[in-house]
Amino acid sequence: MKEVIVYSTDYCPYCVRAKQLLKSKEVEYKEINVDTYPEEKAIMIQKSNGARTVPQILIDDFHVGGCDELYALDGQGKLDELLDTKLQEQDMIHKKVIVLGSGPAGYTAAIYAARANLAPLILTGNQKGGQLTTTTEVENFPGFPQGVDGNDLMAKMEAQATRFETEIIFGEVTNVDISSRPFKLEQDNNIYTCDVLIIATGASARYLGLESETKYKNRGVSACATCDGFFYKGKKVAVNGGGDTALEEAHYLTNFCEKVFLIHRRDEFRASKAMQKRILANDKIEVVWDSVVDEVIGDDRGMTDLQVRNVKTGEKQKLGTEGLFVAIGHTPNTKLFKGVLDMDETGYLITTPNSTHMNIEGVFACGDAMDKRYRQAVTAAGSGCMAAIDAERWLAEQG
Repeated sequence: MKEVIVYSTDYCPYCVRAKQLLKSKEVEYKEINVDTYPEEKAIMIQKSNGARTVPQILIDDFHVGGCDELYALDGQGKLDELLDTKLQEQDMIHKKVIVLGSGPAGYTAAIYAARANLAPLILTGNQKGGQLTTTTEVENFPGFPQGVDGNDLMAKMEAQATRFETEIIFGEVTNVDISSRPFKLEQDNNIYTCDVLIIATGASARYLGLESETKYKNRGVSACATCDGFFYKGKKVAVNGGGDTALEEAHYLTNFCEKVFLIHRRDEFRASKAMQKRILANDKIEVVWDSVVDEVIGDDRGMTDLQVRNVKTGEKQKLGTEGLFVAIGHTPNTKLFKGVLDMDETGYLITTPNSTHMNIEGVFACGDAMDKRYRQAVTAAGSGCMAAIDAERWLAEQG
């Protein structure tokens, strides 16, 4: 049997995603939490060729990498071979309603569909719980006057969905055929068919696209402060972005880091006034206005510095940071439907006016996959409710 080791930290959604994939394949693994056992941090970095992000996964002596690399191997059909797991024959499963995605929109859609006796199935995608699982504190979701941890909020939504007998299956759908009904979705070793499809696939973190950023990804460059802030205790780091997510990550990192540079290409933030006030009052945070990341600098061990460029003067400066956390927004997870469903140039799904209906009968969209304007947890949940109601009424019309 292959030995599988997963290096992790507390409150790391990407660690959870990696473990969920391994569990779905019924693979036993050894988890080493470097928060609990900090002496393992140096061992992890050595075994993973200098990586300073979690998770880091090893299969015997083969270094897989992080969560993205694990899923990439699975998508290429190579993971089962590495793990020596046997492929099963595909099963065909029919459901009246399938919800694709498990963020606030997906869970809310399932709750409403289940209460309408539609017996929905959620196919979670590879980030169960969606973007909120990377958020340490949600202060603007109604009903939580003291705020709520993003993971806790999503766990409550999942529990509410399962209370009404929603079936939830972890995994990523790799192919969709909505050219005729019943619609067909392929995931792992199963083929699912449905009469109604509710798309709640959300969005994923966007990177800068620099060659040096890609080179040092996981070795200094990260998109999740809650996952990887632990590795930068007492060090200087930078956060790139100007929205609520960027400011929240910068504030969180001050719990670990000596200093946090907050890089923003404009001279004012887009974030909420309350978050701006908190950031500007924090002595550990220095805002680098009117600037963009010019180059990530490093060596064989990983990132060693960061060069930024002032967009107004062209002046370049090095910040002396060993870590960069990218928080510049998200891209909708809608590639499966490109060329089939109506979407704008950036990939956001376009519903018919004043509804969640898509251009194909029986397909509905909600959450961040179709909302490029608000992109809030509460609006995602609201649109999930709308999609379920639209789906219920459409099914009734079909008799």
